[in-house]
Amino acid sequence: MAAAATPGVAEQTPGVAEQTPGAAPQGAVPFDLSQAPNIEGFSPLPKARDETFKEKFARKTKENPFVPIGCLGTAGALIYGLRAFHQGKTRQSQLLMRGRIFAQGFTVVAIIVGVFATALKPKQ
Repeated sequence: MAAAATPGVAEQTPGVAEQTPGAAPQGAVPFDLSQAPNIEGFSPLPKARDETFKEKFARKTKENPFVPIGCLGTAGALIYGLRAFHQGKTRQSQLLMRGRIFAQGFTVVAIIVGVFATALKPKQ
């Protein structure tokens, strides 16, 4: 029995690899990964040094000191308000919960002002 060619199957020549249209020829590398790509109008910056949590916290606190102050005020009012509620001092508890809301608002405003100040700061 002889092998019959089936319709739709291309006959392959031994030693020649099939190539799909638009594909890079075999053996050619589409990107040279040993060097950065050359993009017109773009100059890559050196990789920034990773900073620890403490370093980042100190930098962010220096940039906008009102956010940590507002966070501490919020936490303090919450803790003292819950303590007063537990002791049955309802009037003091209500005042401290209102103070907590004020401190939260202060913190949100401080964050928004910090974002705008950072956005308006000239880039170096």
